[in-house]
Amino acid sequence: MAERSEIDLSNIPAHVAVIMDGNGRWAKQRGGLRVFGHQSAITAVRDTVEEAAELGVKFLTLYAFSTENWNRPAFEVTALMQLLVHTIRNETNTLLKNSVRLQAIGNLASLPTSCQRELAESIELTKGGTRMTLVLALSYSGRWDLTQAAQRLAADVAAGHVQPAAVTEATVTGYLATAGMPDPELLIRTSGEQRISNFLLWQLAYTELYITPVLWPDFRRSHFRDALKAYQGRERRFGKTSEQLTIS
Repeated sequence: MAERSEIDLSNIPAHVAVIMDGNGRWAKQRGGLRVFGHQSAITAVRDTVEEAAELGVKFLTLYAFSTENWNRPAFEVTALMQLLVHTIRNETNTLLKNSVRLQAIGNLASLPTSCQRELAESIELTKGGTRMTLVLALSYSGRWDLTQAAQRLAADVAAGHVQPAAVTEATVTGYLATAGMPDPELLIRTSGEQRISNFLLWQLAYTELYITPVLWPDFRRSHFRDALKAYQGRERRFGKTSEQLTIS
């Protein structure tokens, strides 16, 4: 496992996204309900947030609840929402202490009122954080994001605020839920699954993917450093050749 001394602090990705997967399997391996896995994942979240902030990551986006997750058993969804409220309430002071600003993306209006209230309060309390922005993707999916962006852009075109011929990639980016944030340079997925699960479909166009078999409740600071070390060992070409990068 990578030590701090092995990480090049001059080459830290500005934005890291994480698909936190494996809670259910972790709980099943221990003979517990899936909810037990979600409860046990809080330490992984805390470790990841703190390590990212200390290493200089500016944006950390955690895929906490997808639009598809609403299709899970009602008991699990209810428990997840209750856990979310409890966790946000308990972690706000830690975010403040570490100057971490909280943000949220997704169809937040679909969340229970209690979740919306806790989120709004924590976002307001931490808005002065300058060290890192922690983004929770809640009731989020990439297709939802692209759909809402298309709807808002179409409305502005219809109103005459935007000319169709003037629409560029930057225009579309400005209508996404992540407007104002850099695209993720690194995506970490735990549990070994090799898919992006409808997450940040537009934003991940040139993101480096790091997949680890570690189940999310077992993910710790050293695993995060392993991902950064792997990222730093890659050549990011953005469609160019290695020779072109050398010349430039």
